[in-house]
Parts: sequence; C-alpha cells; structure tokens
Amino acid sequence: MTEKNINIEGEETLEEAPVEETDKATEEVNSEEAKGEETPEEEEKDPLEKAQEEIADLKDKWLRSVAEFENYRKRTLKERAELILNGGEKVITAILPILDDMERAIENGAKTDDPEVLREGMTLIHQKFMKTLEAQGVSKIETKNADFDTDVHEAVAMVPGMGDDKKGKVIDCLQEGYKLNDKVIRHAKVAVGQ
Repeated sequence: MTEKNINIEGEETLEEAPVEETDKATEEVNSEEAKGEETPEEEEKDPLEKAQEEIADLKDKWLRSVAEFENYRKRTLKERAELILNGGEKVITAILPILDDMERAIENGAKTDDPEVLREGMTLIHQKFMKTLEAQGVSKIETKNADFDTDVHEAVAMVPGMGDDKKGKVIDCLQEGYKLNDKVIRHAKVAVGQ
C-alpha cells in the first residue's frame, strides 16, 4: 500500500508502506473470510441446498412410510382371509372327539338290544358336547321361570289366562337359545304368558 505524505514545501510524495505489514494484513482478512464469513452468493446457495436436502430426506421418509403401510395393509388382508377361511379350525378340532364317540355309539348300538345302554351312551355324548361348547365360550340362554327379554328371547306364542304372576314370564321354551361369549347367536324361541 502507498501513503501520501505532504512535504513542508507542499509537494506530495508517495511512500510505500512496508511490505511485511501489508502481507500480514491481507492474510488476516483472507483467513477471516475462510473461517465463516461467506459472500452473499454463497449465503443464498447454502439455505437453498439445505432446503433441497431436507426435501429429499423428507421425500425418502415419506416413500418408505407409504411402502411400509402398503406392506402392512397387504399382510393384514392376507391374515384376515386366512382367519375367515380357517377360523373354525379350533372349534372343529374340539368337536372331532365327540364325533368319534358318536360313531362308536352307533357301532355298539348294533351289538346290543338294551335301549337303556343306548340312552346312557347318548347322555354321556351330549354332556361331553355341552362341555366342549362351554369351553369354546358357548352358553345356553336361561328360559326357566325367566322374565321375557327381547334381547335374548323370541316370542313365538302368547298364552292367555295364566294369571298375573305369569304375565310377561316365559311359560315354555320351544327351541333353546345360545350365546357365544356375551353375544346372542340364536334367540330362544319361547311362549310367553299374557
């Protein structure tokens, strides 16, 4: 760098500054720019590039989420179809031993003429069948001396002249009703006092 100096006589003279000081000052300025101060063009590019990178990252995450959800949807549809197709497997497996007992009773029924033995065998098979249904969550709807309830009973007949104490009560059960857990799967068909 050069400096202007004015002589006593009024003449301007140019003196050169020492070279060592100028080089040090230039190096300091260059090092400060390299440390983090950027030119306006670089400042504009960095946020744009940063935003584009963020957009690309979010797009990638979104595509992965969509693909993951699609795989989940396909898997649940497949599982549901299998459940519908093979849903009764547990119940059928539980009932098969009862079928075996019935087949044995039929075979042994041909060998005996005693109806009491056949009746006893049928009673045992019926009890085993009811226990198996109860284990599967099936229960019989109570109708004996019960109040008529439209949620579990279906009135197929009204019986007049039964007296005030039988009014609105189940008089007779024509067909048993059943629940699976707490859901009615078949209403009990009953005659109700009027």
